[in-house]
Amino acid sequence: MLPHVYTSLTAILNIENPEKTAACLIVDKEEIGSMGNTGMESNVFSTFMSEVLNKLNINKPNLLDKIFCNSKMLSADVDAGFDPIYASVSETHNASFLNKGVGISKYTGVAGKANGSDANAEFVAYVRNIFETNNVAYQIAELGRVDLGGGGTIAYILANKGVDVLDCGVPVLSMHSPYEVTSKFDVYQAYKGYETFFKY
Repeated sequence: MLPHVYTSLTAILNIENPEKTAACLIVDKEEIGSMGNTGMESNVFSTFMSEVLNKLNINKPNLLDKIFCNSKMLSADVDAGFDPIYASVSETHNASFLNKGVGISKYTGVAGKANGSDANAEFVAYVRNIFETNNVAYQIAELGRVDLGGGGTIAYILANKGVDVLDCGVPVLSMHSPYEVTSKFDVYQAYKGYETFFKY
């Protein structure tokens, strides 16, 4: 099981009586555009939330839009860890390193920030405060050096609906290769960070 799926699923299963509604979406096809009925571009989550509102007998026009605009999300995809063998594709002052905690990326994208997501500063501060208050080790990172590295997650899809979204994931060396490498410490910090986030 992928580290971001394992940590986020384990975190939400350990939450009892959250103060606010908590949800964990496990979607696929992110690498090819998040299409299909199991990708984030589908209407499955919107339909699910609408059905919850129907069951509560409170659904009305624009309520789903308001829910999204008042929601907060961590996009739990993996982060590109600094690889000394391919150091030229990373900016050492903005890269995540193994064994230093979960990586949070304010923005993603390629050729700068194109086709990516960019979290607002207030939400970044909100997440950092949660992590620091609860002793979650984290590091600020980007997905590779501008114009050389880069990539994206599903964050932009929910951000386009008005959700506050921040990319937050386990740093990985050799991403998409047969032997990816992660740190047990980083995996644990991701789990701890997600569990803490669910509680707020």
